[in-house]
Amino acid sequence: MADVRIGTSGASLSDVTVHPRCVRLLRAAVVAVTCAAALDLQAHARTAAQVATTTDATAVTSVARALGASASEAADVVRVYGPFPLVTAWTTTHGSVSEAGDAALARLRGADAHGLRAADYLTPAIAAAMEAPTLSGDARLRRDVALTLAVLRYMRHLHLGRVDPRRLGLRLQTWDEPHDFPRMLAEAVIAGRVGEALDGLAPPLTVYAQLVAALARYRVLAAQPMPPLPGVTATVHVGEAYAHLHALARRLVAVGDLDPGAVPPPDATQYEDAVAMAVGRFQSRHGLTPDGTLGSRTITALQVPLASRADQIAMALERLRWLPDLGTRRVIAVNIPMFRLWAWEAGALAAPPVRTMDVIVGRAARKTATPVFVETLDHVIFRPYWNVPPSILRDEALPAVRQRPAYLASQQMEIVRGGGDDAAVVPADDAALAALAAGTLRLRQRPGPHNALGLVKFVFPNRESVYMHGTPAPALFARDRRDFSHGCIRLADPPALAAWVLGDVPGWSPSRIDAAMAAASSERVTLAAPVDVVLFYLTAAIGPDDGLLHFADDIYGHDGALARALTGR
Repeated sequence: MADVRIGTSGASLSDVTVHPRCVRLLRAAVVAVTCAAALDLQAHARTAAQVATTTDATAVTSVARALGASASEAADVVRVYGPFPLVTAWTTTHGSVSEAGDAALARLRGADAHGLRAADYLTPAIAAAMEAPTLSGDARLRRDVALTLAVLRYMRHLHLGRVDPRRLGLRLQTWDEPHDFPRMLAEAVIAGRVGEALDGLAPPLTVYAQLVAALARYRVLAAQPMPPLPGVTATVHVGEAYAHLHALARRLVAVGDLDPGAVPPPDATQYEDAVAMAVGRFQSRHGLTPDGTLGSRTITALQVPLASRADQIAMALERLRWLPDLGTRRVIAVNIPMFRLWAWEAGALAAPPVRTMDVIVGRAARKTATPVFVETLDHVIFRPYWNVPPSILRDEALPAVRQRPAYLASQQMEIVRGGGDDAAVVPADDAALAALAAGTLRLRQRPGPHNALGLVKFVFPNRESVYMHGTPAPALFARDRRDFSHGCIRLADPPALAAWVLGDVPGWSPSRIDAAMAAASSERVTLAAPVDVVLFYLTAAIGPDDGLLHFADDIYGHDGALARALTGR
């Protein structure tokens, strides 16, 4: 990821420093940098002609703090005025709000469209300053600083999110990247491109724009009254009586799963094919088995208020703002609560994914939940050993061995000393078991179809020791809820993913991959080019492969935690 940092002294863009870890802000700065390329920030005649008031850092700081700015926010506000030696940023010579100010205000007033809150920027103090008389020099300065403070807050929230994901235990580092929002804003004001610069701070992901549209739609739907939909005492099948058919049909029409022309008459009570097909579409979009029957889980999903669905969409937008730039390498993305994987070629996130498959994720418990992070896939191992993690060794394997000595042999496991696949095997006696418990020896499972990792392991080094792999228990993929692992990602079709990630490694054809999975020994293959792996968590998303709005259960409780953080509870 990367960023452009620009100094505060009015230096030209030849002083731009690009940091290799911070490509993220390049997308945000591209408009402002383009605008500023033709400008001399040290001698800007248009600024002097527009300005009627002289300000200094002390005055700006005092006004910003009076408006509720923190010390760091006040310092950023001061930096915005660096290129304005005579200054006000948003005020014309006649004392009215400038065209740039109008563009900024339009974005602030429309912040709710992004799942943000306009009231966070147009606070009572700031709103009052914006409405102040235009003839007073002090009032004009207060208004100008108020808008600068509000816009800087908006920029940070739109680009990085309102909540630091690390507060929620998520390992996403975008808040640590350097971002020079004050300089970017100053350049945009001078160039007369404020609207474009602010719009460019939103994530450039197709799914983000799609969810913004979905949020607007669901907020409209949430404001419309819906008839109640009671629960069922028994599953309803096609042809059976269902007293609330009309209420059901109205909900299905509202969310787009039933054509309005297919709504049955208000007095109809027979659950018929057209409505059942619509229920199947609803089920498919909500992580349920799409069998078209009306069971308790389907009714429960239908009863969720549309305002709550809008909240899920808003939280998805917040989480997308936490992601780094993903445009320079191939990408594998796993949406944990939707149990789904997608893969894209480099720079092609707007295109349909080239690979999709179901996955199994970590169980919904604190120690086995799949973590949220972005890491780099750099190698694949065929016929891997499974090195039993300490938690599984302590909680499962050692108790099983003590209860049934033949456990290790039945599971194709062995005790070894040292690291690497060539570690020496140690006899499974009492001394070895004691050393296992003490952590001086380790337990592993030999390669083969019985191995817990299956026949392929995809490695993206991380401190949680999470990776993607196959499984000897494919029957679990038939379930609609698939949180069964100890944290790793089990793949429905490992050979297909291996063929894609190794597609640019000479000699690794599908047939060679099949041979490697059937070989007598393990083999490690380094990728020709690394692949970004994104393990993320959205309970509302547009399916990249079908273009439909999907919702998922909050299996880990992350939505609740984010909602509390956003509301300050």
